[in-house]
Amino acid sequence: MRLAPEELQRIQDWFYRNARPLDLARWQYHFEDGGQEAVLKALAAYQNEDGGFGHALEADSWNPNSSPLSTATAAERLLEIGYENSAHPVVQGMLLFLGSGAEMDDNTWRNVIASNNEYPHAPWWHTDSDSTSRSTFNPTAILAGFILQYADRESRLFARGLEIAKELGALFIQEPELEMHPLMCVLTLLDYIALAGLQEYFAYAEMKAAAAMRITALLVRDAGDWRGYTCKPSALIHNPLSLGYTDNKALVEKELDFTLSSRNGEGLWSLNWSWNGYEREFAVSENWWKAGIALDKLLFLQAFGRLD
Repeated sequence: MRLAPEELQRIQDWFYRNARPLDLARWQYHFEDGGQEAVLKALAAYQNEDGGFGHALEADSWNPNSSPLSTATAAERLLEIGYENSAHPVVQGMLLFLGSGAEMDDNTWRNVIASNNEYPHAPWWHTDSDSTSRSTFNPTAILAGFILQYADRESRLFARGLEIAKELGALFIQEPELEMHPLMCVLTLLDYIALAGLQEYFAYAEMKAAAAMRITALLVRDAGDWRGYTCKPSALIHNPLSLGYTDNKALVEKELDFTLSSRNGEGLWSLNWSWNGYEREFAVSENWWKAGIALDKLLFLQAFGRLD
């Protein structure tokens, strides 16, 4: 099974009618002739004066204030497009925010901040949530990795980022049985370590081996469960070079077929979660999420040769 060109065109039309400027720029970058600067320009609209990000960049939290989580989301967008210019004002602003120590407890950035409660949000981003996404690794592993990639290596911020990343690496090797979201953050940290060429500072091979084993252990293998919020291969395996792919090739192919057969009436993919509150705001966020989900699904299909 493959996605036909006319179906891709149908999704493109939906993006031009419905997507936020940031997600449209991401679409154009991946599937048209769009450039990185358009993504940076759209991303900058979510950045505050302190360099952090808010304003529902993470579409399940409408908090306009700078949060580590939304700033980590911005870091993921830069990683997605392979952005390398550390001098860009968006990047420099992020480094300023991370160097300020805002919303930190010792060497850990807060997963949830108190001001979330004042704005529409999903229940797992409320301060009293016990969601499995709450973890030392989420989003600290992403933010430490960002520092390794972009900070001046002679700076105090780089030294602290390296210290935090090494602590997380040692913790992961010692206790590798993470849930899906924290493991995703570890995988992002591994990507950043490799991009920065800093493998020698870590037990890098051990971290990769532990991550690959944990991926295989976490994957839900019954496609009948994939319509719910479960750990499908694509959550952790994005292309043939990803950790865990070699041991789970058949399951990846199974999900590729599932991805193509599970589109909704719009030709996209429906959310498998809701907020159970803030109905009007969630309807808006649901549309924002459709674009993000569509990009993830299409990049997954593209990476494994399922787009015509």
